[in-house]
Amino acid sequence: MQPPMIEIKHLVKRYGSLLAVNDISFEINRGELFGFLGPNGAGKTTTMKILAGLLQPTAGEVRIDGINQQDAPVETKKRIGYIPDRPFIYEKLTAHEFLLFMAGLYNIPKHDAKQDAERLLSLFGLSAQTHELVENFSHGMKQRLTMASALIHKPRVIIVDEPMVGLDPKGSLLIRKIFRSLCEEEGVTILLSTHTLSIAEEVCDRIGIIYKGQLIALGTLGELHQQAQQEDSGLEEIFLALTEEQEQSTTP
Repeated sequence: MQPPMIEIKHLVKRYGSLLAVNDISFEINRGELFGFLGPNGAGKTTTMKILAGLLQPTAGEVRIDGINQQDAPVETKKRIGYIPDRPFIYEKLTAHEFLLFMAGLYNIPKHDAKQDAERLLSLFGLSAQTHELVENFSHGMKQRLTMASALIHKPRVIIVDEPMVGLDPKGSLLIRKIFRSLCEEEGVTILLSTHTLSIAEEVCDRIGIIYKGQLIALGTLGELHQQAQQEDSGLEEIFLALTEEQEQSTTP
């Protein structure tokens, strides 16, 4: 039996006296689209940056595809595509040049990189902008190009923070379809953080809710219904019920 694609064990992150992530543990299966939810300042982005190898944890263990991240950081990063909430792109490059640049970071042969770049630009609806400077792109187009660049090395894990920010409805629908296709047809594992709870409700297989650095809920939508005792409610009502319950239990 294959291990989970992502394993998090007793993860802790401190910034001085601030405990940003407080002893969280969970697993994400291969081919699963996992939603990671929480209010601002809950520890979502910190956790995701640790998983992406951008931050060192204070304590705990992360395994990607069975590999201990701290023992083999380069090997785990080869398996990960990270999509931040804000696109960071060299804007004096064209879309095609930017993808070739990203491919070079992963030592992808030029012939393969060119084919992959063309395929991804088409997939993300950017073929018409292939040779256009990125500085002329809208925010939504830059976001789609950032997503394309995160897939250039065919990662087995995608970590994505607020993917729908700046996207119009057509772009949002396209990204949701791409994510589901990656999971269902290619077995890619996706960890998705979003404040748009309707999107999480629509596309995610399971959902984890973090609050003040602690994982307070984990499961399918049906399991979260039971935990929140909100059988006929949507995810927004469940989220509010669980976080408010946690707030009341921790308020002196």
